[in-house]
Amino acid sequence: MPGTRRQRRRAPAHARKTPRDDPRGLSPTGGRPPVDEGHALDGAAVQAADPHAAAGGRTTPAEHAPAGAPARDVRPARSGRALLREVPHRDRALMVGGAQLRLLVLACTPEDSTAVDLASGSLLRLRIPWPAGHEPDLSPFDVVEATLADDPECDDLAKPEAATVVAPPRHVGSLKGRRVRAILARVAATHDGPLLGFVGPSAPYWDFRGLRPSVTLIHPTRGPQLMHRHADGSTWVRFGWERDDVWLPVEDARAVRALAASRRERLTGKPLTTALGFSPHYLLVALTSPRGGHCYKICQGVLPKG
Repeated sequence: MPGTRRQRRRAPAHARKTPRDDPRGLSPTGGRPPVDEGHALDGAAVQAADPHAAAGGRTTPAEHAPAGAPARDVRPARSGRALLREVPHRDRALMVGGAQLRLLVLACTPEDSTAVDLASGSLLRLRIPWPAGHEPDLSPFDVVEATLADDPECDDLAKPEAATVVAPPRHVGSLKGRRVRAILARVAATHDGPLLGFVGPSAPYWDFRGLRPSVTLIHPTRGPQLMHRHADGSTWVRFGWERDDVWLPVEDARAVRALAASRRERLTGKPLTTALGFSPHYLLVALTSPRGGHCYKICQGVLPKG
């Protein structure tokens, strides 16, 4: 017999559910009730009702996805995770004509651009054919795609990491935070011997045999300090490397502008951090092309930790 009004009110919640309240939409017999075509949701309406699924931020079972809907685990094309997940892993950089590389830019100068090959973790120096009148416009931590020329010209004994690309790289995104910190920590040099394998600010071009690196990412043991040189108006960086007191000319346009904007002769510590907009942690040291028969050490970039 049906219970009293009080008993029915105290009945368990599941006992009071009707088929309409069932979140699965099942009828008492276990089948799905017929859906009126006028009230059926198309794929676009389902995505609008679930903005997280439409943005690819949450996965849903494939059997509940509307026909023709994109995969729910696909993330935005410019997300850091997607940029790294799409890169095949290699033991060494693929330095053959026509190879397509995805790279993390560290420095960009008219002479060349230094970047990390995301597939192998190798430091590369790209010779980019910038159009006439177009200044190099790549920024640190940009992620770009570049295609090596049919003849990459990987035969410079002073720059074994150098290669020529067919056109300016295509910008596909950027990385920041812990992903950049992990990449930079892997490629940073250890405090073992002189910078770039030799003592002094330069070396004759004919002394190179392709066995020493021409670019390295370092974390100074002291400094850095930016300084303005009145003799030629150049900018220099002073830092410690093991027991050496190193002075190098700076070709990082951002660092040069920061020192000029500060209207000070030198910057270090907190004033340097304020001028740059970040705390300097790494220096990118590289060799120039022969100048008067010698290759000189320069600072290509002043970089944060990540």
